[in-house]
Amino acid sequence: MGFNGGEMTAEVERVFVGAGCNRIVNNVSWGACDLLSFGTQNAVAIFCPKTAQIVTTLPGHNAYVNCTQWLPNSKFAFKAKNFERHYLLSGDADGTILLWEFSLVDNKWRNVLQLPEKHKKGVTCISAIMVSDSDAMFASSSSDGVVSVWEIVLPSISGGECKLSCLDTIFVGRKPMVALSLVELPGQNGHLALAMGGLDNKIHIYSGERIGKFVHACELKGHTDWIRSLDFSLPLHENNETYTLLVSSSQDKGIRIWKMASLQANSTTEENTLSSYIKGPIFLSGSFSYQISLESLLIGHEDWVYSVEWQPPQSSSDQGIECYQPQSILSASMDKTMMIWQPEKTSGIWMNMVTVGELSHCALGFYSGSWSPSGSSILAHGYGGSFHHWRNVGTDFDDWKPQKVPSGHFASVSDISWARDGEYLLSVSHDQTSRVFTAWCGEGGEAWHEIARPQVHGHDINCVTVIRGNGNHRFVSGADEKVARVFEATLSFLNTLSHANPHKSGQAYDLPSNVQILGANMSALGLSQKPIYVQAPAEPKERNNNEGVDTLETIPEAVPVALTEAPIEEQLAWHTLWPESHKLYGHGNELFSLCSDYEGKLVASSCKAQSASVADIWLWEIGSWKAVGRLHSHTLTVTQLEFSHDNAYLLSVSRDRNFSIFEIKHTETEEIDHGLVIRQEAHKRIIWACSWNPFAHQFATGSRDKTVKIWELENGSSVKLLTTLPTFKSSVTALSWLGIDRQKNHGLLAIGMESGLIEVWSIISNGESENSGVNASLFVRFDPYMCHVSSVHRLRWRSAEKSGDSSKVQLASCGDDHCVRIFQVVV
Repeated sequence: MGFNGGEMTAEVERVFVGAGCNRIVNNVSWGACDLLSFGTQNAVAIFCPKTAQIVTTLPGHNAYVNCTQWLPNSKFAFKAKNFERHYLLSGDADGTILLWEFSLVDNKWRNVLQLPEKHKKGVTCISAIMVSDSDAMFASSSSDGVVSVWEIVLPSISGGECKLSCLDTIFVGRKPMVALSLVELPGQNGHLALAMGGLDNKIHIYSGERIGKFVHACELKGHTDWIRSLDFSLPLHENNETYTLLVSSSQDKGIRIWKMASLQANSTTEENTLSSYIKGPIFLSGSFSYQISLESLLIGHEDWVYSVEWQPPQSSSDQGIECYQPQSILSASMDKTMMIWQPEKTSGIWMNMVTVGELSHCALGFYSGSWSPSGSSILAHGYGGSFHHWRNVGTDFDDWKPQKVPSGHFASVSDISWARDGEYLLSVSHDQTSRVFTAWCGEGGEAWHEIARPQVHGHDINCVTVIRGNGNHRFVSGADEKVARVFEATLSFLNTLSHANPHKSGQAYDLPSNVQILGANMSALGLSQKPIYVQAPAEPKERNNNEGVDTLETIPEAVPVALTEAPIEEQLAWHTLWPESHKLYGHGNELFSLCSDYEGKLVASSCKAQSASVADIWLWEIGSWKAVGRLHSHTLTVTQLEFSHDNAYLLSVSRDRNFSIFEIKHTETEEIDHGLVIRQEAHKRIIWACSWNPFAHQFATGSRDKTVKIWELENGSSVKLLTTLPTFKSSVTALSWLGIDRQKNHGLLAIGMESGLIEVWSIISNGESENSGVNASLFVRFDPYMCHVSSVHRLRWRSAEKSGDSSKVQLASCGDDHCVRIFQVVV
């Protein structure tokens, strides 16, 4: 046996990233480069609205990402037409703020710097403005009751240094600020206003200069609940008057527009008269004084208004120097709607001109609304980690149509499983959903999208296995409820799958012709999913009477249909459920691990265990779903199970640091005969992962002790250690072995770690002979920008013969960072 330390260079491409948005306000920012940023667990994800794909994730934070802010954002897109580099700020729950640089020339990202002074608690908001082409200012607020104001000078050359200076630190007291907006005061350069709002229901205006401190100028009262969002417009000029508008929103369901007008220098205003008092407070900044008055009150939302934003200014010249500020505001609310407000042409009264939103019962409202730089698209992110994108496709009049968006889990992704022929990937998560991702062939080529959400459940789902063998597509999932559930694909899903890949549908999909179930409905209490049959009479529903009513009693009927293009959130959340066909009772605790054999005859399951009596592995017969065996060996939780590729053995690894191998035999009377072959202590810490060599009775185990060991089962009775790979820098949490060449017994072992990093090792062994040995070498180490930012939970190779080109193989992974990832590796 031997180890070859030479690192081979192999190509790895990112094929797909699926992730949901952290459920927090101020998390999403739309950049002038027409990319969107958002936090997904500890990663900053970047997505392209044109392709509806996540293009990368940025590692660097050690806590939940709370807010992101582009420099320049969509508001300053008119200034950024010739920018070669764009910058992004991100703040997390530890108080850390990072600055990233994105180069448009080579599409590369780099972590430029971390702000030297951390907030003591989580960052709640970042607001930034471009003062010039190379100069920006931003303010950050935190739960620690501090608002910091920074100036940043951007480098003139690629890879240059950013100069950062803290202008001021403002202590706001025990009621922290959660909304900020910065603006250059109209009429004079270098003077700024900072609006902040939070838990004391007031808007506080601070004025300051680019070189000095900020002083408290005035307070604006009117809102009766927490201030949630603030946004200044660019300066406006009208009737020889220069002013800027501030829009504010609150948990009192109202939106207010405030006018900040500059008065003539040294003008003798009636400072104490009644008229000036009615108009609002006056403050002095430099040689100008400014008066703030309430311009308008917008009432229309029925719940908290989390976000308001002015439509980005549009340039009126090719150089982008001159611009005008459209009189248009976007608001997003927990009442599940976004509204566009504009002043009526005749009266000038602000009216709600456009309303878009969600009607599905499972949406719980919107956390934010964002404009695209052109003002032709709007995007919201919702409670379920989901995005909702509308584009104005009308020419003579507004016509807002929903668009495709990236989607994914909004909590830790616990397990993944490829379909038996690799045509789709199924994932389950602690967000209590299972999701199906597949490559959709469209005009622009092949792109991966979520096409179904088979299970929407009341418990965190820990494990899943797709059942092999012929017949309809089925899977078993296990959750925090001691019961495994069996789900079966619907006719509408099978038809959608054939639309997604029309050139494969004939031979690759063994579509059963006798599927009678069209879709599934969720019961009122959400405890099970009931089938909708193909032949069921369509009862006319009197929907109009209850339209808009959203209670448990009036849950809408699902309308399962074959999808002809990648679905949007509303279709996924409600119309793509699979019916539950069986429940498997027997375990005493929460389900932890599942696997099925390669013939589609058996499923093995384990649950969380603190004692030997509960740590049994159960065997279930597929079809009858009877328990046909209980395997005793371990004393603590069995963390992973896997059948050998010839189905002769079942391998289990456990928290008790042992692995066990059980022999599985099918007797002539179709009964299951099983027996423990060997149990062995293999590592010094918990064993998290195991995987069989597809070509031999060899297997790998990976542990918290940061080692991976390769073993061989000899003569069906004893186990020999072939080699131990060099110690890794982090705990090994996931393994997957792919066979490459049967003659040479050559394979690739994918290794996932607690740090989120992934490596692939080349394993060549000279067979099951007396002098058998293993030659192991590092094949490729994945770029950290491609990898997870937290623990990898599962790795799965796609069946090689199904992924097209034999020189390329695909590896799927899932992790604690809410992400499902697919990589292409050139072998």
